[in-house]
Amino acid sequence: MGPLERLRKDWFIFGIVLVIAVARLEPAVGVKGGPLKPEITITYIAVSAIFFNSGLSLKTEELTSALMHVKLHLFVQIFTLVFFPTAIWLFLQLLSITPINEWLLKGLQTVGCMPPPVSSAVILTKAVGGNEGIVITPLLLLLFLGSSSSVPFTSIFSQLFMTVVVPLIIGQIVRRYIKDWLERKKPPFGAISSCVLLMIIYTTFCDTFANPNIDLDKFSLIIIVFIIFSVQMSFMFLTFLFSTRNNSGFTPADTVAVIFCSTHKSLTLGIPMLKIVFAGYEHLSLISVPLLIYHPAQILLGSLLVPTIKSWMVSRQKALKLTRQPKAPVKV
Repeated sequence: MGPLERLRKDWFIFGIVLVIAVARLEPAVGVKGGPLKPEITITYIAVSAIFFNSGLSLKTEELTSALMHVKLHLFVQIFTLVFFPTAIWLFLQLLSITPINEWLLKGLQTVGCMPPPVSSAVILTKAVGGNEGIVITPLLLLLFLGSSSSVPFTSIFSQLFMTVVVPLIIGQIVRRYIKDWLERKKPPFGAISSCVLLMIIYTTFCDTFANPNIDLDKFSLIIIVFIIFSVQMSFMFLTFLFSTRNNSGFTPADTVAVIFCSTHKSLTLGIPMLKIVFAGYEHLSLISVPLLIYHPAQILLGSLLVPTIKSWMVSRQKALKLTRQPKAPVKV
């Protein structure tokens, strides 16, 4: 793959690096109270735009189809929103006695609370040939995060409702009237949301670089990167073991969906959520760092594992097909 093709494929990851670098060079532009007025343009307009865009792109018929996979859906929800954050919390109790930056550790906990992305988890699942069985309720995630934040819960809930739930519903309503046009034109919903997300990331880091009291040591950053890769690999292996037990009831295709959907985390939903839940935190960008690392890490690991998982799934499906074939009668 040539550099130009790589840039076209992974432009969003390169974009994250670029906006952080630009924020480092000129933080005054995107800082709170600066020319961009992020307290209005980002907190309300940009976040609302992302979820309105999500509402437009969300196919209700696929949502209904996904909900029919009750057992698969339930497993992913419990693993993602109960087991994952609980396991991370227990792990952080051990890490709290280390010299690792405490705000990065808080960021790891928020990663644990995030739902899987509709984008990368579904793309990787389809690349293998599995089933996609995930629908995440943003409200449940926000309730989980809100309990650990010093921001009043009522304030969090009201802002989330106005900037997340309402735009999502409006987007779904608008979609009903222009569905045929959307199917015909196929607007680049993913690219639009990603561009808005880059703007949110930029202003978040502008606030950080404009604050001289915030410092991120390299040791903490390297350890966090190592932890994130280790957690992803461990949880992918764990979900594989759970979903391939004899009495699990999951097909090989379901196992693929479980592996990707249970361990991947949403950056598109996560960053706007953190912006709301941790509004006013001077260390917001440090809290965001683990999620910004987790996103490219899950794409990298997923891409590397797709051939192996696909090979396993095909061989497993063939083996199951052979065992179900009726045996030929023995001639006497």
